[in-house]
Amino acid sequence: MPLSLGQGTGPLKGLKVVELAGIGPGPHACMLLADLGADVIRVDRPGGGALAVVPNPEHDLLTRGRPSVAANLKDPVARDTVLDLVAEADVLVEGLRPGVTERLGLGPDECLARNPRLVYGRMTGWGQHGPLAARAGHDVGYVAVAGALHGSGQDPTRPHFASNLVGDFGGGSTYLVIGILAALLERGVSGRGQVVDAAIVDGTAHLNTMAAAMLAGGALQERRAANALDGGLPYYDLYATSDGEHMAVGALEPQFFAELVRVLELDESAPGQVDLDRYDDLRDLLTTTFASRTRDEWTAAFEGTDACVAPVLRLSEAADHPHLRERGVFVERDGVVQPAPAPRFSRTEPTLTMRPSRAGEHTRDALEAWGVADVDRLIASGAFVQA
Repeated sequence: MPLSLGQGTGPLKGLKVVELAGIGPGPHACMLLADLGADVIRVDRPGGGALAVVPNPEHDLLTRGRPSVAANLKDPVARDTVLDLVAEADVLVEGLRPGVTERLGLGPDECLARNPRLVYGRMTGWGQHGPLAARAGHDVGYVAVAGALHGSGQDPTRPHFASNLVGDFGGGSTYLVIGILAALLERGVSGRGQVVDAAIVDGTAHLNTMAAAMLAGGALQERRAANALDGGLPYYDLYATSDGEHMAVGALEPQFFAELVRVLELDESAPGQVDLDRYDDLRDLLTTTFASRTRDEWTAAFEGTDACVAPVLRLSEAADHPHLRERGVFVERDGVVQPAPAPRFSRTEPTLTMRPSRAGEHTRDALEAWGVADVDRLIASGAFVQA
């Protein structure tokens, strides 16, 4: 069936986005925009597409929700065609190194000249200027320099990082989408587009504002497992169970702590929550007690309580958790279990549209849907490739 625009059901239905394909946070941002209803056309390199860690393109969930066209952007014909797409778009997203789109003739100056209302979103690690702007990098380095990695984890001897959640997707794509939506709102007042410079170092530092406040107020010790939210408190930590799994304990408030020791049957033996001199004793007691039963047994024991205790689930287990299952946090599409669009809306509920696509899989249909003329000639010229 031919592709058509306007298939999304979310609140961004009708928004048109051109994505110059990159990796990591750029695709994640465009997946989010597509999940929320935007019409996104992804411009891939011929032969590009899925990451090496996702060898099957049909499993590359970061490309879901939008068609892919393959274009040789060094070809002036392809460049001019992309500028034609830009002229009809609301947003362009690119995640290339600073200066690359300028050299291709697709930089902000060229695109805003074609479409003064365009929001031009740029996603990089270091940002568009500064001594490291042209330097290669990945999530772990950005998070390290931004001051967020040093305190991560509960191991006093070395920091630990949470995959690429904090940098690429927390400080990166999330802030890019926030910036794009803010610029679109402002455009409604001014009638003018602008450039959004989203850098992972900027967003990660901003995510860490509470820690900065604690540091300024003298309430943060810059060492691991020494603070309220990093395992420094025995009643806010992870505990191993008898089957080698773990329970997450977050009983910060007094009423939650009281419920914790009640369920653990430690009412008479546990030191008080504010008995600082006996925190080691309390931790030892919690460690021994949680190690006496399996994760599932403790999950059942804490069911229906306000002790703020939860099982630590693998990703492969999360979709079957009763709460997540009832809310539909994960959905199955084409045999692949994946996160559903988020957040939720009372009137314009987002739904998944297209499955992940191979690079260039929809070149002909997508260009035609966007109103590009004589697509067969463009493919025959080699400027675009139909996979």
